[in-house]
Amino acid sequence: MSKKVILSGIQPSGHLCIGNYLGALKNWKALQNEYESIFLVVDMHALTVKQVPAELRQRCLSFVAQYIACGIDPNKSIIAIQSHIHEHAELMWVLNSICYLGELNRMTQFKDKSKNNKNINLGLYTYPVLMASDIILYKADTVPVGEDQVPHLELTREIVRRFNNMFGETFPEPKAKLTEIPLVLGLDGHQKMSKTLDNHVELATTEQETLDRIAPAYTDPQRLRRSDPGRPEMCNVYSLHKFFNKFDLPEIYDECTTAKRGCVDCKAHLGKGINRSLEPFRERRSEFEGKPNLVREILVEGANRASQIAGSTMDEVRERLGISGPQSFR
Repeated sequence: MSKKVILSGIQPSGHLCIGNYLGALKNWKALQNEYESIFLVVDMHALTVKQVPAELRQRCLSFVAQYIACGIDPNKSIIAIQSHIHEHAELMWVLNSICYLGELNRMTQFKDKSKNNKNINLGLYTYPVLMASDIILYKADTVPVGEDQVPHLELTREIVRRFNNMFGETFPEPKAKLTEIPLVLGLDGHQKMSKTLDNHVELATTEQETLDRIAPAYTDPQRLRRSDPGRPEMCNVYSLHKFFNKFDLPEIYDECTTAKRGCVDCKAHLGKGINRSLEPFRERRSEFEGKPNLVREILVEGANRASQIAGSTMDEVRERLGISGPQSFR
């Protein structure tokens, strides 16, 4: 590959939301013109939470349609479902064997995810190792991530250094490419927008459903009455206006701080801005979700292209480990 390789993926544990759109998908669309790009639906990661198989399968297909609707071009990028390339799991086992418990104990996301999770399984604990496998299987040297994912990428870099020292130079150390939008807060105004926390707005909703989701969103906690001046810098609704109504920001700021505009009107304005911004996406999503055979063809092609790269990497890894098959004894 002449260009540098970039890899990223989204877990289909729920539905894509505007946090995914702002934090990842818009960025991917631009990056695919600069890099050899591989964009995955990481369904194996989703198995750390109990899933209904038929629903998981359908979400994976829907995610692919939505990737394409957001501008990810299958002629420019490899689009694939993680589980369709078996080498992800094989390389993860290899990396498990050189990763230390102390390193995984330091991963803060495991602590966060396990707090309210009764199903604290081994997959949840070793999630960062599978992530490392996803990245280095394709010898990706660049990974677009938010700040919360940087510790995982640092673990990947440490694993790469250890493997290269033990078995010879094999993998490049992947570098983080921080997203321009480091964190999109959810409708609760406190935590990262998340499907798990139910503080999100789904991409694949109707215009009315979007307005209904925005209506109860958390605003300035000190603005108790319509006549109270607002503080836009303390309001997450205002921060979302920056993405969806950026040309209206001076007017919104002025009317909020002088109490000419109430929170109800402000949230309605945001809902309209989101709907306007997502209108082209929704039209394309509907088109592709109405053509499941086309989506499956794209996935077959993506899996074939990804498998060629992954297979070559694993041939090299097996050779270096001394597990390269009976032909190696000849």
